Order: sequence, then C-alpha cells, then structure tokens
Amino acid sequence: MGEPPALVVCGHGTRDAQGRAVVAATVEAVAARLPGVAVHEAYVDVHGPEVDGVVAGLPPRPDGSRAGVVVPLLLAAGYHVRVDLAQAVQERPDVVVTAALGPDDRLVDLLLERVEQVGGVHDGDAVVLAPAGSSDERAQEASAETARRLGERLGRPVRLGYAAGPRPPAACAVTTARVEGAERVLLVSYLLAPGFFQRRLEACGADVVTAPLLPDERVVDVVLERYRSA
Repeated sequence: MGEPPALVVCGHGTRDAQGRAVVAATVEAVAARLPGVAVHEAYVDVHGPEVDGVVAGLPPRPDGSRAGVVVPLLLAAGYHVRVDLAQAVQERPDVVVTAALGPDDRLVDLLLERVEQVGGVHDGDAVVLAPAGSSDERAQEASAETARRLGERLGRPVRLGYAAGPRPPAACAVTTARVEGAERVLLVSYLLAPGFFQRRLEACGADVVTAPLLPDERVVDVVLERYRSA
C-alpha cells in the first residue's frame, strides 16, 4: 500500500492570538491521530501559511495517485470553500477538497454541551444560533439546517442571527426575541474559535452567550472523517 495522501487542514484565519492558538492546537490534535500522514496547517485569509502555497508545495506522486486532501476547518461551505479552495486546487487534479464540517450531528452534540455549560435552557427562553455568516445562500442553508437540528434536540424553535454578513444580525435577532416576549435570550455561538466575531456576539445584548466549539475532540473527529472519506 502506498503512502497516504497529505492532509491540509485549512482554517479561515484570525488576528486573535488565542484564536490562532486554539486552531493550531486542533491541527496538532488531528496530526496526532494520523500517524504516518503529513498534516499541514493552512488558511484562506488574514495570515499564512496560505492554502495556495501549501497545496502548490505538495509533491506529486510518481504513480499519479492522490497527493493531498484539503479539509476546510469551516462550519459551512460558503465562498471560501466554493471559490478560494476550489481555486487553490484547480491546477492540482491530484488534490481534492472535502465538504465543510457542518451540518453534522456531532457538532449539534457539541452545541448542546456548550448550552449545558451555561446552565441550560429555561422556560421562557428564546434561543438564537449565531454563525459567522456568509453571502453564499448554500452556506446559509447549512446554518439553517444546524439550527433546525439544534431546535429538535432542545424541543423549541431556534432562530438564526449572524455575527456578520446576511440578515438578521445577531443583535437584531436578540432584540426581536425580546420584543416577542422572551424572558431571557440565549445566544448559541456557532463559531469555531475565540476572536473578533465571538466578542461581537458577547456584546450584542443577549443574556447568555455560549463559548465557541473549539477546543473539542468531536471537531477533530469530523476532520478525520472528512479526510478518510476522500
């Protein structure tokens, strides 16, 4: 059996030092569970190593077999997956890009755990799921599907409010919930790591805001499954 393809774990990128550290630790956790596989860290925005350069640097296999797999460390397949990552591999037919991390029931499990960590849902609560946001309608549909699954598990409606991009913004979703009579608004962060967007959610007026998804082994599990499926 030949050498397995390299894995490129590609995140968005952030200027936040804590966010960078959390993502880097996640890539290290992935590598620890893939002995014998070359695992590379890459980003689509803000800072390097840039995914284009990482993909270009993957050595082709003499037998023409797959040289690499890019797994987006992104919760939905928006512009970065469908455009940036597609462009990064367009000259490399021996490198493929997998689906984004979500929707995935393991991520819903993790969201529920984050809710429990802040005391759970109370009677009279409104619940808002807060993704980063994307101009790509397919990414918005993926976020809506995650909200639907979370609502099924909680036994109540879950509305969407975005940290940036599409409407409604998280702050407006919080205000609407209050106008509609919510006694308390629980904002569930659907972000991977701490940083600018998480701070924006914490400042949007909700009574309670959950922590981002990372660090957690379930995110690592999804990355590994995406890699192996390719």
